[in-house]
Amino acid sequence: MKYSHKAFVRWDDLDAMGHVNNAKYLTFAQEARFEWSFMQHHSKGEMPGLLAMVVARAEVDFFKGIMLGGIFVDVDLWVEKIGNSSFNMVYEIRNGDELCARIRTVQVGVDESVSKSRPLNEDERKFLEQYLIQEG
Repeated sequence: MKYSHKAFVRWDDLDAMGHVNNAKYLTFAQEARFEWSFMQHHSKGEMPGLLAMVVARAEVDFFKGIMLGGIFVDVDLWVEKIGNSSFNMVYEIRNGDELCARIRTVQVGVDESVSKSRPLNEDERKFLEQYLIQEG
């Protein structure tokens, strides 16, 4: 299943060219990922699904510029692959029906006590599997 988030485009997200600056797309993805992995659970009094993880890789394909601040764009995210200590995510940012960007990240579970990667535990895998969509 996909998780959907509404991201607010601030006026100061626009750059001198009059469109949302490329770095802001990663901020939209980060906000969606935080809501997906933490806030949706925390707000219901549940234990968050994933806490100790870092982004090991991020890539963005831009398709259509977002030319206006003060609006909401849709960020849909899902898990594309689950490995031993990492998982791949996809995010699509849309303004209405227009696909503006597709982002892919690799997330790595981290043991914060030693600052090293660690295997994903059973609860994390269960959580991730709910959002697993493998593209052909």
